Amino acid sequence: MKKVLIIAEAGVNHNGDIKTAEKLIDAAKDAGADYVKFQSFRAEKLVSKFAVKANYQQETTDSSESQFDMIKKLELSEQDHLVLKKYCKKKNIGFMSSPFDLDGIGYLDSLGVDLFKIPSGELTNLPYLREFNKFKKPIVMSTGMATLDEVKAALTILDGADVTVLHCNTEYPTPMEDVNLNAMSTMKHDLKCKIGYS
Repeated sequence: MKKVLIIAEAGVNHNGDIKTAEKLIDAAKDAGADYVKFQSFRAEKLVSKFAVKANYQQETTDSSESQFDMIKKLELSEQDHLVLKKYCKKKNIGFMSSPFDLDGIGYLDSLGVDLFKIPSGELTNLPYLREFNKFKKPIVMSTGMATLDEVKAALTILDGADVTVLHCNTEYPTPMEDVNLNAMSTMKHDLKCKIGYS
């Protein structure tokens, strides 16, 4: 039986603070994770300045702050990426990040990441998916709210890449009645690829 790859989700939980990000790396390493994953984006390319916050964002952040301003504070600079990748190497844990635009994919490749992560919200973004074909690296892809046909279409566009598809329920936290781990069996049968859970 092959070892299950464990990826710790740091995401944007560093709140824009590099020292907090390093503590998240420490926690991931202490927990036995193989990788720790962040998010790579530029707020200007990700969200409109007029976008309304999601309910869970309104409950946990300053209600007078726009979604754009909230997201802007969570960006990691190119220098931050370099610092965190170096810190991961020092701690002997893999560094990953989900890119949210075409430039981010190329930037992460230039950092030498050995594994790409496609976030759920980009699964139907066809130009974005095609960009990964340039780099010939393994890919982990979350499925979020996608249908099985949309996942199949994404796999077709990824053109034979080594893809692991994650059953993912885009509801935070996910109620137990919506977890549906049996979906992984259906996905493995229908997609004929490696499967995981997010």
